[in-house]
Parts: sequence; C-alpha cells; structure tokens
Amino acid sequence: MKKDTSWGKVADRYDEVVSDADSYQKKIILPNILRLVLPRNGLRVLDLACGQGFFSHEIAKAGAEVVGVDISPELVAKAKKGQGNFLSAVATNLSVLGDRKFDVAICVLAIQNIEDISKTFKEVARVLEKNGKFIIVLNHPAFRVPKKSSWGFDDSAKVEYRRVDEYLSESRAEIDMNPAAEGKGEKTISFHRPLQVYSKTLANASFSISRIEEWTSHKQSEKGPRQIAENKARKEIPLFMCLECVKISLNSI
Repeated sequence: MKKDTSWGKVADRYDEVVSDADSYQKKIILPNILRLVLPRNGLRVLDLACGQGFFSHEIAKAGAEVVGVDISPELVAKAKKGQGNFLSAVATNLSVLGDRKFDVAICVLAIQNIEDISKTFKEVARVLEKNGKFIIVLNHPAFRVPKKSSWGFDDSAKVEYRRVDEYLSESRAEIDMNPAAEGKGEKTISFHRPLQVYSKTLANASFSISRIEEWTSHKQSEKGPRQIAENKARKEIPLFMCLECVKISLNSI
C-alpha cells in the first residue's frame, strides 16, 4: 500500500511557512518562477501539486490563466481563496482537466513527494501544447538526500561542508512534516533520485531539458566563529535545482 504523501494534514502550518515574509518560497523561488514563466494575458499555466496556491495566485495576478491541481482537498480549499481555478487530483491522472491544454506547467518543491514520476511526466506532456514548457523546482538532488546528507564543519580548515553518503541510488525516506513536533507529528515520504533519473524519465515523456539552474539560500548567519564559513557554504552549495523542459514530441506518449 502506497504511503499518502499529501500535505493536507498540516495544511494550516504549511500555509504559514510558505507565506512567511522570509520564506525560501517568497525570497528565492517566486522571483525566479515569475522570470521563467513570464506570466501575461492569455498565457495558460498549470500549477501541478499547487498546495495552497501561493505561486498560482502570483502568476494569476500577472494576468495568466492559471489552473492549480493538488492531491489535498484541504490545500485546494485554501487555494480557492485566491485568484485561479483549483481542482483536487493526483499528479498521475489529470483527467479532471478534460481537454484543456496549457502553454506552461510548473511543479514547485513537490516532485520529491511524488512516487511515480514516469506517469506524472507523461500526464503533464499530454496536457501541454507542443513546445510548451515544464518547469520543475526541487530540493537539489546532489546535496539534499533525505536522511543521507548533512552539514559538517572542519575546525582545522574553518570550512563548512556538505556530507553526502549516497547519491546515485534511488531511495525513499519518512520525513517529519513538522520537525518541531519532535517525532510526534504527521509524516510523509520523500523520494530521492539522481539527476540522470529525472533526465531519462523526462526524455521518455517527450521532454528535452533546455535549462538547469541552481539556486542558493538568501539567509545569513549571526555573528560568531562560524559565520564566514557558513555564509560561504550557503553561496557555494545550492539548496534548489530548477529544470526547465520543453515538450518536443508525442512519439512516446
């Protein structure tokens, strides 16, 4: 039996985290998403695994026609309070969209919670126009491997570094949705895949990767003996990876 990876059970807390003025979503991801999507009147955008609609609302404000889809009815209910059209559905079956076609699809910080990415990518390709764009933002798979990567500090060299114990092996890990609950809160499953798995699976779904971007943290450490090293590590080791893909053919769908 597959684990439910919906974030609906922590909808209220997740909404607070994403909407925080200093969140990664607001400070790093949103400006880059708007730059890549270029929302405008008449542009049709699908927000896959849209959550509470944070990115959908901002794209819709810029004039685009946005449809957001999420597995969680709780998050969809929150999304409906803002601009856009929102539906509850799983990423592997977008029949709820009917015959709609989109110019751009986005999936932000959700692909690592989706087990069957092959079906998901093929469904996205099905609802995209030819040459449509698919923009995926994910935790950087080379540096953020759930339960198998961590920060370390070399006292002799005064260097903050990232330890990665496994990368090429696909894996799944149970993750606390609310770490502050100290193991007593709701949990979800996060799936790790190396970059080549994304590349091959996207190609099999008729996508070509046209751009790869790596985004770093905007945060700064407080004054202390490790401040310089920590700040340097933040600028050298990216938190997020963005894959911009283009639908090139229907042959494999």
